[in-house]
Amino acid sequence: MTLDNSSIRQEINNLTKTKSRLEANPDNIDKGLAQLVLTLIELLRRLMEKQAMNRIENNSLTDEEIEELGLTFMKLDEKMKEMMMIFDLTEEDLNINLGPLGDLM
Repeated sequence: MTLDNSSIRQEINNLTKTKSRLEANPDNIDKGLAQLVLTLIELLRRLMEKQAMNRIENNSLTDEEIEELGLTFMKLDEKMKEMMMIFDLTEEDLNINLGPLGDLM
């Protein structure tokens, strides 16, 4: 795929118009780092849930394994909400723009 100058400029404009960015500066480095880490965890959680659903649909998990996965995802969700409260983050704060891939959520 080749991009001409106007396509590149358009992509740069799209990226700079992003309303949700990771914000890290000396005054809020803890919050910025927490936002980055929680965003990565959220991305991984979504990927893991999708994989779990595929395995469930393919009948490759036992009932006990399905129950354990459900409990694990519930605990992860609770911990994520707890960490977001600690660092005063919202779900929208974790919805970073992934460039050509679009928004995370």
